[in-house]
Amino acid sequence: VDGAAMAKFMAWLEDKVVVQGESVSEVEIDEVLTGFRAEQPGFLECSFPTIAGVGSNAAIIHYRASPGDLMKYLDTSEGILIDSGGQYTYGTTDVTRTWHLGNASDEFKELYTRVLKGNIGVDSMIFPENIPGFVLDVLARKSLWDGGKDYGHGTGHGVGAALNVHEGPHSISPRFTNTEGLKKGMVVSNEPGFYEDGSFGIRIENLLEMQYVNPEHKQPSENEKEEEKSAEKKFLKFAKLTMIPIQKNLIDLSLMTKEELDWLDDYHQEVFEKVSPLLEADSLAMKWLKKSCEKIDRGCVE
Repeated sequence: VDGAAMAKFMAWLEDKVVVQGESVSEVEIDEVLTGFRAEQPGFLECSFPTIAGVGSNAAIIHYRASPGDLMKYLDTSEGILIDSGGQYTYGTTDVTRTWHLGNASDEFKELYTRVLKGNIGVDSMIFPENIPGFVLDVLARKSLWDGGKDYGHGTGHGVGAALNVHEGPHSISPRFTNTEGLKKGMVVSNEPGFYEDGSFGIRIENLLEMQYVNPEHKQPSENEKEEEKSAEKKFLKFAKLTMIPIQKNLIDLSLMTKEELDWLDDYHQEVFEKVSPLLEADSLAMKWLKKSCEKIDRGCVE
């Protein structure tokens, strides 16, 4: 349902800015997005104050738009970072997407792609149960480090179920003092980013659930003592909880591998299969979702 709300919102925003040629304030963006979430069944409230930062405001990590000199308007000349979420009777969401409805610069596309590669790197990882989250953090930063860039916040935090959107004890972070082991059933955010002060900010965030790689491990052992003696390690993988497209025309294909593009196509197929039944067939939201989830044109990458 959160994906359906975001599809309706992005269809509205794209129509307003691109088709009608209007500019939209950060405050109105916050209000309209909250309105679409409020239409969803089980919605209680926002899980935290929405961050909607246009251009240089997107580089302020915990920015909150309010009427005044700092507030900006979105048009096709700058990008926008939107970090938002909802509290529902059945769970909590937290998602960040960075959009650009015009022609983004080559620098913006390069850094957007490096952030995306970091997101995919964490998402694709298979790892032993009970390792601390800081072990995975480097995967989110590798592509940015390759380009001499970094970001100053953690990569992931725990998320409660209709509780706290930031909930411990686990995290994915360069702060190696958090040694809490990662376990099956934990939910964590995956949100690498990059911020250029006074210019722009980029972040791509999905929520992930930890699951066993080996299906046999999902069933409890009949003999706990026998399980304790077993030397076989249990390995975890991530299952995606966030079903919202990633903007394809901001991706620098020259930086992407075939495997990463396969990940993107597979993700968008899953998004479309799960979100499209919640939208009206001929609506603007359905048209936006279908276009956004089409397979990416790979050009010469293959």
